Amino acid sequence: MPVYEYEHKGSACRLGKVFEVEHPISDEALKQCPECGGELERLISRVFVNTPTGDAKLKNMGFTKLVRRDSGVYENVTATGSESRYFEADKPDTMPDLKRKITD
Repeated sequence: MPVYEYEHKGSACRLGKVFEVEHPISDEALKQCPECGGELERLISRVFVNTPTGDAKLKNMGFTKLVRRDSGVYENVTATGSESRYFEADKPDTMPDLKRKITD
């Protein structure tokens, strides 16, 4: 369930000037503070996404990264175990083992 930030338009109450409320996305934004009844404004919060940087992090997270080296030839820079380091489009046996990496 998403967490929303609300700010009192007037003075703060026991919850503070800015506070968080967890409610379904289908619910409308709060207009009044549940504690003091004061007027509220919902804030737009910054969302942080931790994107893996570097081939080592991608490999540790189970991703496959192919880098084109020639026409129809790709280097698997995240190859693990028995995976081929190079994938050639006309040789299916060099394809990365995605079924082993992808799980429910």
